[in-house]
Amino acid sequence: QVQLVESGGGLVQPGGSLKLSCSAPGFTLDYYAIAWFRQVPGKEREGVSCISSFDGSIYYADSVKGRFTVSRDNAKNTVYLQMNNLNAEDTAVYYCATDTLSNCRWPLKNYGIDFWGKGTPVTVSS
Repeated sequence: QVQLVESGGGLVQPGGSLKLSCSAPGFTLDYYAIAWFRQVPGKEREGVSCISSFDGSIYYADSVKGRFTVSRDNAKNTVYLQMNNLNAEDTAVYYCATDTLSNCRWPLKNYGIDFWGKGTPVTVSS
């Protein structure tokens, strides 16, 4: 069973930064597009960013464009989401996910996903 594992969440003040990681022990992330979603209680899961494997294409939701950066380190089998200039609206549980395709399906949909992580909470508050 594939397990995606997110880490790096926490409490940060407005304007601060966090770097999330997504790893997958025993599963090679290199081959697949990896997406980041977030969810606030009572709201639908929202696609935040995606990085393709085939051509390295990168996508961002308008709400995070210019503040978030997605990247991958194939040697470490890890995908990152660098989040800068955070604000209260970024507070959510963040999930990494893959539909095991090599290119992102953008805009992201929260169906058709093969594997989800359990999420890491991000709280932006003073």
